Amino acid sequence: MSEAALATYLLLAAWLASVAGMGWLAVSMPGHAQQVWERIPSSAMARLLRWLGVAGIIAALGLCLAVDHASMAVLVWVMSSTGAALLVAFTLAWRPRWLRVLAPWV
Repeated sequence: MSEAALATYLLLAAWLASVAGMGWLAVSMPGHAQQVWERIPSSAMARLLRWLGVAGIIAALGLCLAVDHASMAVLVWVMSSTGAALLVAFTLAWRPRWLRVLAPWV
Protein backbone atom coordinates (compact mmCIF):
# COMPACT_ATOMS: atom_id res chain seq x y z
CA MET A 1 0.00 0.00 0.00
CA SER A 2 1.35 3.40 -0.91
CA GLU A 3 1.99 6.08 1.67
CA ALA A 4 -0.72 8.33 0.20
CA ALA A 5 -3.32 5.55 0.35
CA LEU A 6 -2.39 4.78 3.95
CA ALA A 7 -2.71 8.46 4.89
CA THR A 8 -6.12 8.58 3.20
CA TYR A 9 -7.36 5.53 5.11
CA LEU A 10 -6.05 6.90 8.40
CA LEU A 11 -7.77 10.26 7.82
CA LEU A 12 -11.01 8.47 6.90
CA ALA A 13 -10.74 6.44 10.10
CA ALA A 14 -10.12 9.67 12.03
CA TRP A 15 -13.24 11.24 10.57
CA LEU A 16 -15.31 8.15 11.37
CA ALA A 17 -13.95 8.17 14.92
CA SER A 18 -14.94 11.85 15.18
CA VAL A 19 -18.46 11.09 13.95
CA ALA A 20 -18.83 8.20 16.37
CA GLY A 21 -17.42 10.25 19.25
CA MET A 22 -19.67 13.22 18.61
CA GLY A 23 -22.64 10.89 18.17
CA TRP A 24 -21.95 9.12 21.46
CA LEU A 25 -21.58 12.45 23.24
CA ALA A 26 -24.86 13.64 21.75
CA VAL A 27 -26.88 10.55 22.66
CA SER A 28 -25.49 10.64 26.20
CA MET A 29 -27.60 13.77 26.75
CA PRO A 30 -31.17 13.09 27.92
CA GLY A 31 -32.86 15.26 25.29
CA HIS A 32 -31.06 13.67 22.36
CA ALA A 33 -31.43 10.18 23.82
CA GLN A 34 -35.17 10.80 24.00
CA GLN A 35 -35.11 11.71 20.29
CA VAL A 36 -33.12 8.62 19.33
CA TRP A 37 -34.58 5.87 21.55
CA GLU A 38 -37.79 7.51 22.83
CA ARG A 39 -36.54 6.91 26.36
CA ILE A 40 -33.72 8.16 28.55
CA PRO A 41 -30.90 5.68 29.26
CA SER A 42 -29.75 4.98 32.79
CA SER A 43 -27.09 7.17 34.34
CA ALA A 44 -24.54 4.34 34.01
CA MET A 45 -25.33 4.00 30.29
CA ALA A 46 -25.07 7.77 29.80
CA ARG A 47 -21.68 7.72 31.55
CA LEU A 48 -20.53 4.88 29.26
CA LEU A 49 -21.68 6.81 26.20
CA ARG A 50 -19.79 9.91 27.38
CA TRP A 51 -16.61 7.88 27.88
CA LEU A 52 -17.02 6.32 24.43
CA GLY A 53 -17.47 9.81 22.97
CA VAL A 54 -14.30 11.09 24.60
CA ALA A 55 -12.42 7.97 23.48
CA GLY A 56 -13.63 8.44 19.89
CA ILE A 57 -12.49 12.04 19.79
CA ILE A 58 -9.10 11.20 21.31
CA ALA A 59 -8.71 8.31 18.85
CA ALA A 60 -9.40 10.74 16.01
CA LEU A 61 -6.65 13.02 17.29
CA GLY A 62 -4.24 10.10 17.50
CA LEU A 63 -5.03 9.04 13.94
CA CYS A 64 -4.54 12.59 12.68
CA LEU A 65 -1.21 12.78 14.50
CA ALA A 66 -0.16 9.51 12.83
CA VAL A 67 -0.66 11.08 9.41
CA ASP A 68 0.94 14.52 9.71
CA HIS A 69 3.07 16.77 11.89
CA ALA A 70 1.43 18.16 15.02
CA SER A 71 0.37 21.61 13.78
CA MET A 72 -1.30 20.25 10.64
CA ALA A 73 -2.75 17.24 12.48
CA VAL A 74 -4.46 19.43 15.07
CA LEU A 75 -5.92 21.60 12.32
CA VAL A 76 -7.26 18.56 10.46
CA TRP A 77 -8.58 17.12 13.73
CA VAL A 78 -10.46 20.32 14.60
CA MET A 79 -11.91 20.51 11.09
CA SER A 80 -12.99 16.85 11.11
CA SER A 81 -14.49 17.25 14.58
CA THR A 82 -16.44 20.28 13.41
CA GLY A 83 -17.71 18.42 10.36
CA ALA A 84 -18.63 15.44 12.51
CA ALA A 85 -20.52 17.66 14.96
CA LEU A 86 -22.46 19.22 12.07
CA LEU A 87 -23.28 15.79 10.64
CA VAL A 88 -24.54 14.57 14.02
CA ALA A 89 -26.56 17.78 14.55
CA PHE A 90 -28.19 17.51 11.13
CA THR A 91 -28.89 13.82 11.70
CA LEU A 92 -30.56 14.63 15.03
CA ALA A 93 -32.70 17.25 13.26
CA TRP A 94 -33.62 15.10 10.27
CA ARG A 95 -33.47 11.38 11.18
CA PRO A 96 -32.52 10.97 14.86
CA ARG A 97 -33.19 7.22 14.85
CA TRP A 98 -30.25 6.72 12.49
CA LEU A 99 -27.98 7.35 15.47
CA ARG A 100 -29.20 4.12 17.04
CA VAL A 101 -26.49 2.38 15.04
CA LEU A 102 -23.88 3.93 17.35
CA ALA A 103 -25.26 2.16 20.44
CA PRO A 104 -27.54 -0.72 19.49
CA TRP A 105 -27.29 -2.17 23.01
CA VAL A 106 -29.24 0.73 24.57
